Amino acid sequence: MAQDRDEAIEPGERKRRHLPAAERERLIVEGATRFFAEHGFEGQTRELARGLGITHSAIFRYFPTKEALVDRVYEHVYVSRWDSGWNSLIRDRALSLEDRLLRFYGDYAARVFDYEWVRIFVFSGLKGYDIAPRYLATVRDELILPIAEEVRQNLALPAVTEVPLSEREVEAVWALHGKVFYLAIRKFVYGGVIPSDLTQTIADDVRVFLGGMPEVVRSIPELAARR
Repeated sequence: MAQDRDEAIEPGERKRRHLPAAERERLIVEGATRFFAEHGFEGQTRELARGLGITHSAIFRYFPTKEALVDRVYEHVYVSRWDSGWNSLIRDRALSLEDRLLRFYGDYAARVFDYEWVRIFVFSGLKGYDIAPRYLATVRDELILPIAEEVRQNLALPAVTEVPLSEREVEAVWALHGKVFYLAIRKFVYGGVIPSDLTQTIADDVRVFLGGMPEVVRSIPELAARR
């Protein structure tokens, strides 16, 4: 019977079975991250186990469902790379708005321009997993809306407590954010070539955004009436 049990264990699992639980879980999460980035969420956990050299049941000892594993991947890839200081940077009026945006997007690109980050994000949106919606809700609340508020303040226009942000203002900031992120899509999804140093590209995007926003914001009827 002991021999039968050993034969049921994959060779890689035989080597890893004495690992501490936390270490084994970490290896599964890292392997799942690579697997989902390469194959998408249609990939089966049985294939993942085979690639990791462990039994299928070993995965489910740590993650009772595939959804639980996906949630853990979300924490590993997205939550761990989120910098809570970004919101404070965006609101730091001791710096010019241009300087704030340049610093933020430079750091943001350094953190998220990553094969696994980008491809898992895209796959999750296509297959209905909530990774993309959860992340974008955080982006909206912590980045997009604050940037729109700071544009308002930078133009000496009424605060959002007096005149709520309009859809046009919010969409203009999403357009800037999407323009920066599309560079990552081009590289990691389409296999395109992007500049090796994104500093100038991001600077151009930010300056075009700031140069166009005065006309956009001041043409919004609710704000034009308060001038």
